[in-house]
Amino acid sequence: MKLALIQMAYSPDINSRIVQKIEEASKRADLIILQELHQSPYFCIVEDVRNFDYAQNYQRDLEFWSGVAKRYGVVLVTSLFEKRAEGLYHNTAVVFEKDGTIAGKYRKMHIPDDPAYYEKFYFTPGDLGFTPIDTSVGRLGVLICWDQWFPEPARLMAMAGAEILIYPTAIGFLEEEPIEEQKAQLERWITIQKSHAIANGIPVATANRIGFEKDPSGNFKGIKFWGNSFILNAKGEEIARASESDEVVIYGEVSREETREIRDIWPFFRDRRIDAYGDLLLRWRD
Repeated sequence: MKLALIQMAYSPDINSRIVQKIEEASKRADLIILQELHQSPYFCIVEDVRNFDYAQNYQRDLEFWSGVAKRYGVVLVTSLFEKRAEGLYHNTAVVFEKDGTIAGKYRKMHIPDDPAYYEKFYFTPGDLGFTPIDTSVGRLGVLICWDQWFPEPARLMAMAGAEILIYPTAIGFLEEEPIEEQKAQLERWITIQKSHAIANGIPVATANRIGFEKDPSGNFKGIKFWGNSFILNAKGEEIARASESDEVVIYGEVSREETREIRDIWPFFRDRRIDAYGDLLLRWRD
């Protein structure tokens, strides 16, 4: 599976610039992954009903990215603001096949509500479950950003036969946070995703955005998205990693054979005590 991740900063001409990167990447990769909410600013930095207008063009967005996937003959993982009805919106990853058809989609299940990440104001939690998407390049376990902090989605995708975990992402630092804390957050973010790869014997690909986006409310200075998009193999080792500030395409190749070999050596699925995990369905054990 030859894949490419595109890491970019938002600008008003973002779609045309992404298409240029896709054209570049299509010469070396069959699977191209875009970052979370890639065609808009990260509007969740503030609660504002006017931002629901970003979802008004959802059907046209589907047609646009379908055409791009078909034009360059790639499987394309996008991240769109889906409008199902007035007052009902999702943060949705839509996967397009090489011929432009929709291979499947995933609606973000875990919705954060933190300072400058007010996603619960905008997004209804997903209702499609943790189901891999079958494509011509393989079975993709597509998740989104905040999902990456939880072990359960990664495990369930792997158990359902996903051959790679994919995380379109928009995460960064608040400018007010101390430098030491910023560095610690980044390391935690990378570590948790390496753990998904190791615990499930599965490659992981995470495409994050870069750049500074101002808080229009003035409550905070804004978010500096920390980039560092990366690809891990099934052993949790870095195949490729971007910087925190450069607009780049990074490439990697992952192997189904490596997953088989790793799982034979480290049989975590064999040794799971499924008879003792019932309390995972509880919110908390008192």
